[in-house]
Amino acid sequence: MNLILWRHAEAEDQAASDLARQLTSRGRKQAQGTAKWLKARIDNDAVFIASPATRTIQTVEAFGDQYRVIDQLAPGRHAQDVLDAAGWPDGIAETVVVVGHQPTLGHVAAWLMTGDEADWSIKKSGVWWFQSRSRHGDGQVVLRAVTNPDLL
Repeated sequence: MNLILWRHAEAEDQAASDLARQLTSRGRKQAQGTAKWLKARIDNDAVFIASPATRTIQTVEAFGDQYRVIDQLAPGRHAQDVLDAAGWPDGIAETVVVVGHQPTLGHVAAWLMTGDEADWSIKKSGVWWFQSRSRHGDGQVVLRAVTNPDLL
């Protein structure tokens, strides 16, 4: 399974509620750049799941309109919620792209790399790409890529 963590792009600071915050013009450009990078690298059958927040939906829509909104990905949820929603390590699909929030996505990245939910930061519209595999009967996590909009 490929698990791609995609943090939402830059959003406005204020709105009627946290879930209603929208992307800024810079955020829309970030999301488009990251979506272009992903399109060149993932298969058409990848499954996209997103938080119910407006900013995550706007971020994933830069890639396309085929995505599922999952309440388990809302702001303030836990790393295990994200992993459960994606079906890690076997996956709900061969490639699952999770569009979500800090600090939760950073906690997922830290847990996959170290086994601890540390406070790692993922830049806005940044991507961390993990792969699960089995070697000699042991499950392994492989970090395939890390990027952010400044590098694209």
